[in-house]
Amino acid sequence: MSDSAFPIRLAERMSQLPDYMFEKINLLRQEKRRAGVDLIDMSMGNPRDPTPQQIVDKLAEAVQDRRNHRYSVASGIHNLRREVAAYYQARYDLRFNPNDEIICTIGSKEGFAHLCLALLGVGDAAIVPAPAYPIHSYSVVLAGAAPVRLDVHDDDHFLRELIRICEADNPRPKVLFLNYPHNPTGRCVELAFFEAVVDIAKRFQMIVVHDFAYGRITFDGFEHPSFLQAKGAREVGCEFGTLSKAYNMAGWRIGYALGNRAIISALNRIKGYYDYGIFQAVQIAAIIALRHGEQDIARQVARYQQRRDIVAAGLRSAGWQVTPPQGGMFLWVQIPRSFAAKGSYDFAMQLMDVANVVVSPGIGFGPEGEGYLRMALVENEKRLQQAVRNFRQHFSVPAPAVRMAAGS
Repeated sequence: MSDSAFPIRLAERMSQLPDYMFEKINLLRQEKRRAGVDLIDMSMGNPRDPTPQQIVDKLAEAVQDRRNHRYSVASGIHNLRREVAAYYQARYDLRFNPNDEIICTIGSKEGFAHLCLALLGVGDAAIVPAPAYPIHSYSVVLAGAAPVRLDVHDDDHFLRELIRICEADNPRPKVLFLNYPHNPTGRCVELAFFEAVVDIAKRFQMIVVHDFAYGRITFDGFEHPSFLQAKGAREVGCEFGTLSKAYNMAGWRIGYALGNRAIISALNRIKGYYDYGIFQAVQIAAIIALRHGEQDIARQVARYQQRRDIVAAGLRSAGWQVTPPQGGMFLWVQIPRSFAAKGSYDFAMQLMDVANVVVSPGIGFGPEGEGYLRMALVENEKRLQQAVRNFRQHFSVPAPAVRMAAGS
């Protein structure tokens, strides 16, 4: 019997998952590279800069200790949870109990998805930011709940719509997911925004989960507040952090969540069924990152700011309208009207074919992203300068004609 003759019946939830657009882009990128095309890759937020040497050295040391070869625990080793607590106390003047208010995760993406299983089920609804990093929407879907998309482009509008949805929708949303600095737009907020969210959450008995993955990558002197700094935030929610971005540890898969005890306990219970935790040597190296990594973060942020400025200036010289982000590691750029007719996906494919530059189409982040491109600042400065030269060569926007006054 051939494979095709046997009926493989997938779970109904699989029908709710669209093809992962970024995987399509990856496959096309691989095909072109196999054909010898030199592509400048600005598609994925996958850091190319090396992990700081002190972290690598600690990993190499910890790997040699065979006690670290055993199963770890789903919640993370106590010393790492204690270090997360010390980091939040030093950085945000917040105190957390590492025993029951902090849990370690296999990156923030895994923790986010598992928390959705703990908080949501069939018949529930959750508000997600829009445009949205796909896991923010589809973790809700995979948990059996319904995502309600809420546009993030204007803070006041967001808060007004949040209240309207909570008052009007049935079922009333059970969870609000936030993500600042926001992926893909780079939008940041002040502490007053989080305080307003907490007030609304209390009013409507809604849980708040904040993805703070890019919290340390901010520019021009701006320091992003933690959601948990808002008065009463710990009563209603939790926050996820990760070492992937600021410490260039994406492949290490190490993150954490902290906040409300009941939420952390629920996540711990789910993870106890799904995994045995992170390789212990990685957790030990992560302690060094949190304890001694401030200068490493400062250097990395300076690189991202320089790259942001290079790409923004280059696109402007090509006639594109660009607003440099206050945080994150991306530029969120509106496609000029003269190139926008085909849609963001087709234009991104055209960029790859004609200019040898790979970007993420905005439609991959939901319908609110149509007409935009997300450009990751992960290539080095010389490569990014080449990318903007390619933009100018192939996709410059003609300057608008200036009408001459009569009689001039």
